[in-house]
Amino acid sequence: MNETPIQNLEVLEGRLGHTFKDKSFIIEALTHRSYLNEHADFAYTHNERLEFLGDAVLEVIVTEHLFKNFANPEGELTNWRAALVNAKTLAGIATQLEFEDFLLMSKGEARDKASKARMYILANAIEAIIGAIYLDGGMPAATKFINMHILSHLEFILKNELYVDPKSKFQETSQELLGVTPTYKVLEEKGPDHAKEFTVGVFLEKDMVAVGQGSSKQEAQVAAAQAGLDAKGWNVPLSEKKTK
Repeated sequence: MNETPIQNLEVLEGRLGHTFKDKSFIIEALTHRSYLNEHADFAYTHNERLEFLGDAVLEVIVTEHLFKNFANPEGELTNWRAALVNAKTLAGIATQLEFEDFLLMSKGEARDKASKARMYILANAIEAIIGAIYLDGGMPAATKFINMHILSHLEFILKNELYVDPKSKFQETSQELLGVTPTYKVLEEKGPDHAKEFTVGVFLEKDMVAVGQGSSKQEAQVAAAQAGLDAKGWNVPLSEKKTK
């Protein structure tokens, strides 16, 4: 096997809770496609195939856990699963595990830490690592990792109703507390057709509560709703909400 290009790999393995018998799996899981553009002679491939595998393994394990432990309807379980495995949640887990510095990326990608693209790179890397653990240690090892690092967030997600999308949550809360249905208005639209950026305001009657931005109107509305929840102090379960 080729010598690993990643320093202190044992530190990362400790955080993941899995020591790889075949180090090539974890190296591949940490390799972003952009890295190969600057290192044509790199001995390993990028992580997209492992991401494909890890995504499937993650869905099976999470689905089985929800099925065995909750008698809720299929629709609710689907929403809970989505909240557990979406890019935002997985990127947050990647940040908690502090493995960003281990990722192999191009210099440009490495510098661009604040972009939405970085969130997806981190989330995809989590899925690739799951695929790598599965190949190296089988389903028991993958289940151990997912239980420890992903399903451990389920209680928090359920308690704080994070499985409800921001637009639905904002509308439900505003109707419950104020008897008002929110509306959305595009405040600004800029950029070329292939790279539009929308700024949307969310209103309660004539009052603008918050604004959000996104690459589509829907994305900007969701961002505005989330900002509205923050502004109104409504990021708690409905039973705990008070008019603000």
